[in-house]
Amino acid sequence: MMEVRWHGRGGQGAKTASQVLAVAYLKAGKAVQAFPEYGPERSGAPMLAYTRVDERKVRRRCAVTEPDVVVVLDPSLTHEVAITSGLRPQGHLLLNLEAGQDPGAAVAEYPGQVLAVPADRLARECGTRFPNVVMLGAVAGWLGAPTLEQLGEALDEVMAGLPPAAREASRQAMRAGYLAAERRDAS
Repeated sequence: MMEVRWHGRGGQGAKTASQVLAVAYLKAGKAVQAFPEYGPERSGAPMLAYTRVDERKVRRRCAVTEPDVVVVLDPSLTHEVAITSGLRPQGHLLLNLEAGQDPGAAVAEYPGQVLAVPADRLARECGTRFPNVVMLGAVAGWLGAPTLEQLGEALDEVMAGLPPAAREASRQAMRAGYLAAERRDAS
């Protein structure tokens, strides 16, 4: 089973990103689970979301405490939250960070693979203000699954209520994240 833990703030789309990733894996024939965990339910408060993916039915119903992948949507959380807690040494840590931005001591000490993606900037360049879709694409690009096509179909399904222009901007941002991570993986 692959487990992903998303760190974000209320309103940044961690819950949505975890759902889109799960739906994309579902389209690839996998068994999935996605759910959020809130603390104080208000915009801007730290929150978690989880995605589980397996070949067979996912029966666990608890929080993800030993993730294979950790995705951080808000760079300030690297200084406030124990983002690497339980992250497997061979795991993947994806951070929304610009080059030269301080990732914090916990990240510097993490022995596994770390990928910094300038998600805020890429999102703006694609016409959206949400880094979640960029980081969603980066997760898939770095892991090599699900495909960009499956992600796009899942995004359209989960975000069906958005205006077409907003969905298209999100698709472009997701593709930008996917390509940024894919290029990193190739080097």
